[in-house]
Amino acid sequence: MLEIATKIAQVRERVKAWKKAGLTVGLVPTMGYLHEGHASLVKRAKSECDRVVVSDFVNPTQFGPNEDLESYPRDFERDCALLKDCGADLVFHPAPEEMYAPDRTTWVDMERLSSVLCGKTRPIHFRGVCTVVNKLINIAAPDRAYFGQKDAQQLAVIRRMVRDLNMDVVIVGCPIVREEDGLAKSSRNTYLSAAERQAALCLSRAVRAGERLAAAGASPQDIVEDMKSVIQAEPMARIDYVEAVDAVNLEPVTDLSGPVLFAMAVYIGRTRLIDNFITKGASHAA
Repeated sequence: MLEIATKIAQVRERVKAWKKAGLTVGLVPTMGYLHEGHASLVKRAKSECDRVVVSDFVNPTQFGPNEDLESYPRDFERDCALLKDCGADLVFHPAPEEMYAPDRTTWVDMERLSSVLCGKTRPIHFRGVCTVVNKLINIAAPDRAYFGQKDAQQLAVIRRMVRDLNMDVVIVGCPIVREEDGLAKSSRNTYLSAAERQAALCLSRAVRAGERLAAAGASPQDIVEDMKSVIQAEPMARIDYVEAVDAVNLEPVTDLSGPVLFAMAVYIGRTRLIDNFITKGASHAA
């Protein structure tokens, strides 16, 4: 049975009871409008933890002034149906005022890792991500928290935050879930028209091209240039970035000696999509 909590105190009370009974707790933070990618995180958490808490909260602090906070898709009833099917135990669905006091002055900010890749064009994004994930971990007190590799920079940032702040939680990264034609699952895919949806396949084509070149031992620079050429061949695509960085510290790389993250952000029409792959040697779990 899926329990719905809208208040922080409700979550804390339920988790306290579970822990008193000796049960382990998994947390899956989401912004709702759930799809098979989210379902894979919940199922992984369910397989490794006695109880699973899922947050369903469109976090306003990670959206910039000209981004899609108001139009971001929402369907809580549909989300609950998916979570029931996946075996989640509790969904936390707070109002923004429950999470953020009107006179708040405290943020969790990060240097370096949050200023590259997506952070270049979304300067406040990771401050909002770090703050809300820190809050959710404080509220749900999970043993393990689950995040998808599609948001690879977010995963690296959260792992670093947990390490730097000595947070008592294991961060688990889970593989990208894709549509049958290769497009990475994303709540923002719903923004795409039929023509844009087809054009968006240039991202996964670029990923496959990059993976082939990486397997053949090409340099990161050559791989990035080839990935860019694949995307640029699609008239509806506009590149925000395509970069190769160390998968852990997100610093630029010159070879494939360690795990390398090849990440991209591409506009298809007005919709900004991300995708990536990590060369062999990268770990998917902390």
